Amino acid sequence: MPEGDTVFRTCARLHEALAGRVLRTAELRWPGLSTATLTGSAVSEVVPRGKHILIHLDSGWTLHSHLKMEGQWRIERTPPDGHHHDHRRGATAHPADARAVLVTDAWTAVGLRLGRLDLVRTTDEHTLVGHLGPDILDPAFDEAVAVANLAASDTAIGAALLDQRNLAGIGTLWASESLFLERTNPWSSGLPPAQLSRVVARARRLMTAALPHAVQASTGVRRDGENTYVHARSGRPCRRCGTTIRVAPIGPPTRERTMFYCPACQGGLAPTDDGAPVAPLGASPGSRGRRPRERR
Repeated sequence: MPEGDTVFRTCARLHEALAGRVLRTAELRWPGLSTATLTGSAVSEVVPRGKHILIHLDSGWTLHSHLKMEGQWRIERTPPDGHHHDHRRGATAHPADARAVLVTDAWTAVGLRLGRLDLVRTTDEHTLVGHLGPDILDPAFDEAVAVANLAASDTAIGAALLDQRNLAGIGTLWASESLFLERTNPWSSGLPPAQLSRVVARARRLMTAALPHAVQASTGVRRDGENTYVHARSGRPCRRCGTTIRVAPIGPPTRERTMFYCPACQGGLAPTDDGAPVAPLGASPGSRGRRPRERR
């Protein structure tokens, strides 16, 4: 699932393409939204809220989307006639998995495989994102509130970081990397505020540094396979101590997520890890290196 920095970049591209432009046509291919009329509205701004994308219109409406696991927004130049034609069929050529098509004079934004799409009055936007904690990439990010939320959580720190109600934007990659770099066991709880503050500050620094880049990296190296310390490296040696990196589920039942960690650097084997030998990810079908499915 795209994390906050990826969503931030997506919003920046959408804002650059759409802000200040009038929608010539708009198709919302989503149950309950297909008859909505947005044509003639101008896009005021596109802003992120954690992992959520908010397209504000001057007509007082907000188009909200969430990418979930497979979604993306693609930006294309609008042809002179305003239509993307499939010359073989003479039909508008937008993929079958397009869920939203927003056309302006210059640019067309196509939402593909979106996990969620909503249209609400901007005054009611809180019904969609009001439950979120402070956005870790917001310039006005309130670290004190985020730390207080984490301290009040009754779950392990790894699961608490992934709970968007505590702070918004962190996913499994940045949670795994931040906890490793701070030598914190993801399954620990009751951590002192000073340690929670260090973990949050580390995550914010890593994600902020990642904003200008398409490839996420915590190591400073963006080459494939060298860009992280623990995330997606189960079965491989720890870059710090050489111990085999492991992966295990974290979080309450039915809401488990994956967490990568080094048992030597981070205080021992996870309670959800059976300790069996683990092969590198993708080593072979059915190997212990397979990653548990991420859920949201």
